[in-house]
Amino acid sequence: MKRLKNLLISNAFNNAYSSIFSILIGLLFGFVVLLFSNPSQAVDGFVIILKGGFSTGAKGMGQVLYFATPLILTGLSVGFAFKTGLFNIGAAGQFIMGAFAAVYIGAKWTFLPAPWHWIAALVGAALIGGLWALIPGLLKAYLNVHEVISTIMMNYIGMYMANHLVKLYVFDSKKNLSMNVEPSAVLPKGGMDYVFYNHLGSAKDLSTVNCGIWIAIVIAILMYIVLNKTTFGYELKACGLNPDASKYAGINEKRNIVLSMVIAGMLAGLGGGLLYLSGANGRRIKVVDVLAAEGFNGIPVALLGLSNPIGIIFSAIFISYITQGGNYLQTLDFVPEVIDIIIACIIYFSAFALIFRSILPRIIKFSKERKTKQNAADSRATADAQYQAQEDTARAADNGLDNVTETTDSTQAESAEEGDQ
Repeated sequence: MKRLKNLLISNAFNNAYSSIFSILIGLLFGFVVLLFSNPSQAVDGFVIILKGGFSTGAKGMGQVLYFATPLILTGLSVGFAFKTGLFNIGAAGQFIMGAFAAVYIGAKWTFLPAPWHWIAALVGAALIGGLWALIPGLLKAYLNVHEVISTIMMNYIGMYMANHLVKLYVFDSKKNLSMNVEPSAVLPKGGMDYVFYNHLGSAKDLSTVNCGIWIAIVIAILMYIVLNKTTFGYELKACGLNPDASKYAGINEKRNIVLSMVIAGMLAGLGGGLLYLSGANGRRIKVVDVLAAEGFNGIPVALLGLSNPIGIIFSAIFISYITQGGNYLQTLDFVPEVIDIIIACIIYFSAFALIFRSILPRIIKFSKERKTKQNAADSRATADAQYQAQEDTARAADNGLDNVTETTDSTQAESAEEGDQ
């Protein structure tokens, strides 16, 4: 019983409870939106959302994991920066620049054999993403330019830069997309082709999922270890929480701020590489003036996972899951943007949950203090009442003794008088 009580008041349970609460309220609000849009098919549409990737069997679940892979990395990018006291809004720019680097190396560096080719492409994606985040990091550390402003600016610079570079080096003019990467640069399936496929007669209809999901999960676990089990992670968090105190303690706060942004950028860039190194059936870079959605979707993933690397894995899979379900809403004459509304609601309720979690301990503490004071006052009142009762009893006993003494004396006097007579 005591162990259960400790679990219920633990931070881990409270974190999970707040995230689940946000998801349920967001889904409920989404159902209300479906009711207003098309009442006759609202229930069917909601069921499709809940089915998510299961709507198309094992292949659909593979697609959920495929699209969850970049979300894990961009969620880690935002969450890691947040844990170190920074708000990385620039994951979209870092993501697309990393994606270009991966596609360029994958399409042009044909002299590299597998597996070195796709490894080099991923390393290049991470390095370019980190380089793109270096500028906001330097501006924050040495000029105190707020990272939100600088990273938003770098997002648009990155978008136009990637479009220009794709057209210049790896452009497929027939489809207005980037070129396919070489087969040696395609990420291996990592055993996923034995699980996530649908049968087409005697053939397999494979999903696009590959070993990228394993890479993303391993990196999330490494980030958890770095942040919670190493001195380096402690220093990064300390600099983010209080740069002045960190400087007083002998920590180089400027270096750590830059490192935090660079690591966040590397994570986002790597996410771009993992998404676009999937071969002919995977994604290719579109030359459009639109910021990469995967970068911004990393923000709700990080919020829903409460910036915990392990929580981010599950929140990314959930966001990918309902997004895949939303893609099938069009079969019922719903627009797929309903999922964006649901995700937005989940974000808002996640924020409310965070506020509630920060206020709840104060409410509990105030309630306990008030109860303690009330108990103390009641104890004092009880003690005073008992003391007063004892005083009254003693006084009554004294009065009774005096009366008995007076009666005895009176009786003795009367007896003496009778004897004299």
